[in-house]
Amino acid sequence: MVKNVLVVSSSLRQGSNSEALAAQFARGAEEAGHKVEKISLMGKDIRFCKGCLACQKTGKCVIADDAGTIVEKMLEADVIALATPVYYYSVCGQLKTMLDRANPLFSADYRFRDIYLLATAAEDAPETVQGTETVVQCWVDCFEKAALRKTVFAGGVTNPGEIQGHAALQAAYTAGKQL
Repeated sequence: MVKNVLVVSSSLRQGSNSEALAAQFARGAEEAGHKVEKISLMGKDIRFCKGCLACQKTGKCVIADDAGTIVEKMLEADVIALATPVYYYSVCGQLKTMLDRANPLFSADYRFRDIYLLATAAEDAPETVQGTETVVQCWVDCFEKAALRKTVFAGGVTNPGEIQGHAALQAAYTAGKQL
């Protein structure tokens, strides 16, 4: 079965390490025959959620920015991969804001079932990604038909391009290929 795969890359750095993980996941999914769209939050106008909850009645956010289009793509995806650098043991602010703005999905008939987390960090201790994974897991827990299927973590990478040769690149590719 061909799946609609949405890869959301949240780093704002050109050539970032988390972007490299996102690209490998997308490549694996494409080679497996799935329909893949990769969206970068770089250059997007994504404002903070106001907490008004109007989206729960209308299915749309009242804020007119780029988040609405991304949320529509999330709604139609079977698989969502979230790529983020780890900042202070959590997701980057851009991704957290995007997840908050995905609130219209809560009461919608969303298609996604499988969520993947692709994370990179300067620190390479295994516990470095735990806070990031907790944030994503808590978001996923709000969607009873969805599950966090896998986390791919590349630690010890700081500057853009340092991920080259890291085992996580193959792990991200394999995760996409095995959808």
